[in-house]
Amino acid sequence: MGIRSMPAGKRTDRRVARTRKALLDALHSLICEKDYDSIVVKEILDRADVGRSAFYTHFVDKDDLLAHGIHDIVGGLPARHSQSDESRNDGPLWFSQTIFEHVDRQRRTTIHRLGRRGAAILHQRLNQVLVKMIAEQLDTEARKQHKRDGGIPSDLLAQYLAGTFVLVLNWWIESKSQISPSAVNDLFSSLVMPVLASN
Repeated sequence: MGIRSMPAGKRTDRRVARTRKALLDALHSLICEKDYDSIVVKEILDRADVGRSAFYTHFVDKDDLLAHGIHDIVGGLPARHSQSDESRNDGPLWFSQTIFEHVDRQRRTTIHRLGRRGAAILHQRLNQVLVKMIAEQLDTEARKQHKRDGGIPSDLLAQYLAGTFVLVLNWWIESKSQISPSAVNDLFSSLVMPVLASN
């Protein structure tokens, strides 16, 4: 019986995933060493051992690469949430504690090297990703509970929750506050829970 070869599509997907991870890891390691604005694409390519054409197949520039890095934080969150403690009922705020904890691990090493422009790129992408994920969860919960129209539209509520989260996150980083991830998460919850409760 011959050895079955992996389908070409799967081989390609794995190769693409490895390339993207190598580039993101290279950017992250460079940010640990120097300010984001001083990093050039050639340094990323050399560190990742990836060709220029492969880089531009996936990303427009280093800003685009940085923005895609946000998926390392939030890309797998829905699956982890759904497979975790079934009794937990965090509703549309299930993501917040995990992201605050992730940022807390990074903010003493790499985040301060991003600078205002790098941070703005990350926050913009984080906001976009969260709006989509929160809106999907709100729609799912509304269907389960057979809610009728009349409350705050889910897309507007999702934008409010994501925007407030990014605002609190930015304040926490910029102010260099020493409060814990759990405490800043409580602050975020206190700002948005009255709106959620009234909806």
